[in-house]
Amino acid sequence: MGYCSGRCTLIFICGMQLVCVLERQIFDFLGYQWAPILANFVHIIIVILGLFGTIQYRPRYITGYAVWLVLWVTWNVFVICFYLEAGDLSKETDLILTFNISMHRSWWMENGPGCTVTSVTPAPDWAPEDHRYITVSGCLLEYQYIEVAHSSLQIVLAVSVDSQLLLLVPLGLFYFCANVHTNGICG
Repeated sequence: MGYCSGRCTLIFICGMQLVCVLERQIFDFLGYQWAPILANFVHIIIVILGLFGTIQYRPRYITGYAVWLVLWVTWNVFVICFYLEAGDLSKETDLILTFNISMHRSWWMENGPGCTVTSVTPAPDWAPEDHRYITVSGCLLEYQYIEVAHSSLQIVLAVSVDSQLLLLVPLGLFYFCANVHTNGICG
């Protein structure tokens, strides 16, 4: 694999990351999940910088992008553990994904494939007046598994990029050094 084909593959994977994270961002906005919205926003910016660094071959941008991908994988592993309730994590906790600002949950909880939403009346005394109290049933795929699939896809894409970066950086340095030597800049 040459430098150009490695770079083109990396650009394609970064583009896939952008499309997937933009889709995820939309559904996190619909669910008012502020922590994922913030993480997705930062990821979008860093992917764009990573694309710029790849296209222009800016090693600092590429290195920063690679470091961010490690953090991004860590965040997505946390989201998977959160929705699968690993350890002491509970998906019923408002504090973690909404910063305790709202009682919102994943958009997929009410709008997943095959889900039927039924309003419960009268609402319990503890339920806020501006929120409806519902039950959800009949889902073909529970919302936590949809969220886990989103995070898993992000991990696969990030690991794909990291593996490409491991190949791209040495090839890029070799390409740079070969051009410097060929053009006689090194003497």
